[in-house]
Amino acid sequence: MTPDKILASVFPEGHAVTRDGGLMLGHGNFGGRKIEVIGVADRTALGVDEAARLSQYVLEVIERGGDAPILVLIDSDSQRMSKRDELLGLNEFLAHLAKSLILADTLGHPTIGLLYGYTAAGAFIATALATRALLALPGAEPAVMDLPSMSRVTKLSLDVLQEKSKTTPVFAPGLANLTQTGAVARTLDPNGSLAEQLSGLLAGLSDTRDTRDRLGKERQGRPKAADIAERVYALARASV
Repeated sequence: MTPDKILASVFPEGHAVTRDGGLMLGHGNFGGRKIEVIGVADRTALGVDEAARLSQYVLEVIERGGDAPILVLIDSDSQRMSKRDELLGLNEFLAHLAKSLILADTLGHPTIGLLYGYTAAGAFIATALATRALLALPGAEPAVMDLPSMSRVTKLSLDVLQEKSKTTPVFAPGLANLTQTGAVARTLDPNGSLAEQLSGLLAGLSDTRDTRDRLGKERQGRPKAADIAERVYALARASV
């Protein structure tokens, strides 16, 4: 789906979301309440300028108060791999964006990601994975790291990684694998009303606890993470 069709389906009552280069910023009317929107479109790489602009908008939402949810639309490239961005501290800008979204969620602005295109690496982590609940549309292409890049980092051959990716979702990119690990909560039906599907999700967002590890265990995509997290938590509590 295109951004225009997504926004029309999420906000049938109208919206004031505008494009700013490869970014989307604004808000829409959603059943009598406001939902704030930030987004990355057209497979734009996320550099220091884009991360700073999105973070600024999120912090302005917090400053205005209220409890408006924040919808994060994502069709990005990875982080911008330029000398300028790296020298300016791109990792810090991406971390700032992720922390701004987490802070907003903690202060009463539920954050929901919606993948509708490609995203990878730092751009994926700083936007979609920093939201409380991540949704997707069919055809979305998320990747924490593509296999050739993973091969360079891990020093494992591409053949080995391709073989592992057939049985271990954490090694593999793609919507089905990210869903199995629990990173993606649900895939929406593009033929139905996105507003109705989003409304159902918002009504069930009463728990601020990150449940992705438990989803990964239920779906057998990350069977160990939830148990390890529970064990670490228990040990930490016992040491107090």
